[in-house]
Amino acid sequence: MRAGLPRARAGMVVGLLGGSFDPPHQGHVHITRESLRRFGLDRVWWLVSPGNPLKAAGPQPLVRRMAACAAIMDHPRVTITDIEARLGTRHTAATLARLQRMYPGVRFVWLMGADNLAQFHRWHRWRWIMQNVPVGVLARPGSGMAARRSPAAARFENARLPASAARRLGRTRPPAWCMIDVPLVALSSSAIRARGDWGPQGRG
Repeated sequence: MRAGLPRARAGMVVGLLGGSFDPPHQGHVHITRESLRRFGLDRVWWLVSPGNPLKAAGPQPLVRRMAACAAIMDHPRVTITDIEARLGTRHTAATLARLQRMYPGVRFVWLMGADNLAQFHRWHRWRWIMQNVPVGVLARPGSGMAARRSPAAARFENARLPASAARRLGRTRPPAWCMIDVPLVALSSSAIRARGDWGPQGRG
């Protein structure tokens, strides 16, 4: 692979956790560790995005967010990467298509919270994502109702794996998705920004 890009061998199952990480926090760390264990992943890559197309305001500079991610997420099987900025991709579908071409034989799993599944039908080429990459959904216990009733969940209801089969997700031919209940840390990036702990003055 080219310098600066993550490494993965054919046959590996790699979870992809995308986001602006503006800022990263212990909630991100917690769901990453749970994903490694519950979905049986070999690796997780944090895809620190240049910006979120669904958000009007831009995030903090990428270099700052990358440094903050590296400081908070210390795990031998987790890689922090700015690969989307390097590839010049703006949407998740385009990123996934490029990764599949660049890493033949690697099995990718897209990771996201139940809140994202609830509005997944707004994503660019969301059907393509579901049809080409297994999706692991993490929900707080008892809070996934909106996700379960979402257009995406309804459209791909027949492709849903039970939580008991979560470890098979990465080796199941898509479309395939699985929702697991995970006691999530009560933190959010927006709440941290609202407190003023992360801002242009370099606090955080």
